[in-house]
Amino acid sequence: MTDERTVTTRDGTAWTCIEALAEMPEAAKDKLAGEGRRAVVCTPSGGAHSVRLTLDEGWGAMPDPALAAAIEAGLERDDR
Repeated sequence: MTDERTVTTRDGTAWTCIEALAEMPEAAKDKLAGEGRRAVVCTPSGGAHSVRLTLDEGWGAMPDPALAAAIEAGLERDDR
């Protein structure tokens, strides 16, 4: 099953986030993102580019403000 989340950042952009490689075996995900971590891709509703994040494997239960902050940090990192 693929977890999907939608959150809104402070600038009002709605982002849909999914776990990349969700259908792969757990061992493969751990190897690619790090043990206990997951590769997550967040796509905006319009205008901006997608953001790739490496989050804790429990990212689906992260509070919305924490996920939005991770997206914003990812955007800042990508802009450098």
